[in-house]
Amino acid sequence: MNAADSAYPADISVARLLWSQLRPKQWTKNLLIFAALLFTFEQINVHNVLYTIVGFFLLCFVSGCVYILNDFVDREADRSHPVKRHRPMASGRLNPGLALAFGALLLVASLGAAIAMRPLFGLLLLVYFLLNVSYSLRLKHIVIVDIMVIAAGFVLRAIGGGVIIGVSFTPWFLLCTLLLSLFLAIGKRRHELLLLEQNKGTHRKVLEQYSFPLLDQMNGIVTTATIMTYSLFTFTSGRTIHLMWTIPLVIFGIFRYLYLIHIEKKGGAPDRILFEDKPILFTVVLYAASVVTIFAIYES
Repeated sequence: MNAADSAYPADISVARLLWSQLRPKQWTKNLLIFAALLFTFEQINVHNVLYTIVGFFLLCFVSGCVYILNDFVDREADRSHPVKRHRPMASGRLNPGLALAFGALLLVASLGAAIAMRPLFGLLLLVYFLLNVSYSLRLKHIVIVDIMVIAAGFVLRAIGGGVIIGVSFTPWFLLCTLLLSLFLAIGKRRHELLLLEQNKGTHRKVLEQYSFPLLDQMNGIVTTATIMTYSLFTFTSGRTIHLMWTIPLVIFGIFRYLYLIHIEKKGGAPDRILFEDKPILFTVVLYAASVVTIFAIYES
């Protein structure tokens, strides 16, 4: 433990390290669970809002348990990474055994609470956890499969939002979620490959099986499919056709992200870009406000 850590009482320091280990900065990914509320505007009520908020935190806690296990498995390799070496376990500031025990207790409590709320939601969280554990232990080393598993995690988040308030999504929406998630995952891999090329310590073995032309071609396919699928969703979802006015926002958001990937050389942390890049943040806020306004006017 360094001097900065010893400046705090031991219990507070450990508590802060455990909190940091849950990676709360990455919880923005779980905001996708609110999509069910957004697209079922007429069913918004206090009960559904509270259930979704609780579901969001339970999902965050379960994903935090995944991060604990992932960092435990990768703690040796993370020490050679320019950023990941500062993580609690990789840096040696947090005892790995204590972190695993904390994660196990948090996982049991979160799954128990989810089952008590909605048994199916509890099952979904368990599937989400097992999928991510499989990713951490094996699937992240399999080319293409690693990207698809990341995308599947986002789809489960979207489904979870519907399950917890008892609504279902159209296949078009789930396909949009899958394609957009693939878009983000490919961008993340491209950024990691760029770091590897610059000898900045990126250590994923699977990167040896990727190349910039391959990832760029994959992203081109997924970008096109995402825009087309979302456009079809706005016309065939059974909701108001005026959702089509949000298509330019989706196109701009995707193009802006491509700009950040290719020109600004970003893309390694989509959750951070959401808050750091003002045009994307403004687009997301404007998109949500537009959907709510359209539903309020044309479906009231």
